Amino acid sequence: MSKIETLKAFANTAFGRYEATMKDLKEADIDWKPVEEANNIKWILTHLSNQWNVGFQRTFRGDNGWKPAGWPDDYVGGKITYAKLSADLAKGKAGVLEGLGKLTETDLAVEVQSPSGPVKRFDRLMRQLSEVAHHEGQIAYIRGAITRKRQKDPKFLA
Repeated sequence: MSKIETLKAFANTAFGRYEATMKDLKEADIDWKPVEEANNIKWILTHLSNQWNVGFQRTFRGDNGWKPAGWPDDYVGGKITYAKLSADLAKGKAGVLEGLGKLTETDLAVEVQSPSGPVKRFDRLMRQLSEVAHHEGQIAYIRGAITRKRQKDPKFLA
């Protein structure tokens, strides 16, 4: 399997898990936190949306300063409606999949910036895709906790 096929397979798995975890998510659930220090689902989703719409695009472009026109600096954790956030996530996911589809093996060998310093684009993309799976797991945990609380109290977050 080529590196590009590997990236695409990993992306399809990560995004598939994400979609399954998000199925039937209630807007009332996105602000609940199991403990005060935790992130809620809304924060996680704004983080993912920022990654998909900005972070991945920077990696594809090789430009660590790029961001979409009008993209707010305070997007992560900011005040955004669930409808707008959902639309941004759908657009970002499509952009990631489109970007992966345009890559060549040569593109994957180029060095790009990451928070830990320069890395090959392939490695950066693998790390970014692993973030999709990581945060999907966080959302699944919170959703599971909400389900268990509702089993004890059917009116929880109603």
